[in-house]
Amino acid sequence: MRARLTAVYALVFVLAMAAVLLVSYLLMRGHLQRTLPDADADSVLHQLARQYGLALLGALLLAVALGWLAAGRLLAPIRAITRTARRVSDERLEERIALQGPRDELRELADTFDAMLDRLQGALDGQRRFVANASHELRGPLTVIRTEAEVTLADPDASPAELREMGEAVLEATERTENLLDGLLVLARSQRALLRQDPVDLAVAARRAVSEAADAASAAHVRVRLATCPAPVRGDEALLVRLVGNLVDNGIRYNASGGDVDVRTEARDGHVCVRVENTGAVVPADKVELLTQPFERLGRRADGRGAGLGLSIVRAVAEAHGGALRLRARDGGGLVAEVELPARGPVA
Repeated sequence: MRARLTAVYALVFVLAMAAVLLVSYLLMRGHLQRTLPDADADSVLHQLARQYGLALLGALLLAVALGWLAAGRLLAPIRAITRTARRVSDERLEERIALQGPRDELRELADTFDAMLDRLQGALDGQRRFVANASHELRGPLTVIRTEAEVTLADPDASPAELREMGEAVLEATERTENLLDGLLVLARSQRALLRQDPVDLAVAARRAVSEAADAASAAHVRVRLATCPAPVRGDEALLVRLVGNLVDNGIRYNASGGDVDVRTEARDGHVCVRVENTGAVVPADKVELLTQPFERLGRRADGRGAGLGLSIVRAVAEAHGGALRLRARDGGGLVAEVELPARGPVA
């Protein structure tokens, strides 16, 4: 590349100088032919042609030297980008170009490459945390199953009651594992491009979610209040229903006995909104955003069935549908979760 740039620069420079010298030679020849005898004019023109030839040769050498230096300076940022790209690997994503100098196209390219590395490092770090957390979460119920089975098998005189107790513990651990795997599958599905555009009314989804959560709310001694207005959207119906269900389930699960959950849907300014506000323990303001990270919890219910994926799924589904999840700590304790999605026409 450097040699080609040098050749192009030298060729352009020499052609330009040759054109100038040619014009100068023609003008000088015309002047000499008018003012001098032919023999004298030819002698002067011959010397002038030799001088112009030497000047052109010198210009060529100078152009090659200057072109080589200029091409090297021009290509230096590209070489820096290439060296950084070669050094980057899964274990060395901290490498950056950090190109200095004027904000030109090459600086913009280097900054874009650095920004891409930032995003890639963030994604891989998140993936590593996710895999580590998923392994940890799966290890818990599997350890319970293994321990219960080993303890029971080690006792040849285990009574039917002990066997039943072991079976119930294994069944509960299996249910936790199934819930976790189901959540992981939904999370992975929500992070892919949408293939479906079903007409969905979030108001209907909210009423369904509240109805399905009635037993859980009663067992937790939590009151659920519902206020809905039509909230039509288009997208993957199963994911959108799961979104609303997770918000309601989260409001009930992480609440206080005798607490409240308010569920509301509405349409405004070309968007639809589903809002779930629940009472409960005080949530530190600096911890709110952590709740959307997989397996992040500020506390666990006594039943221990929460996998910590509920709000992660809500955020992923909302973003897949062109929307967003907003969380804020509620005054007096609890959480306010609001999902806003683009409205997509009335639902038939």
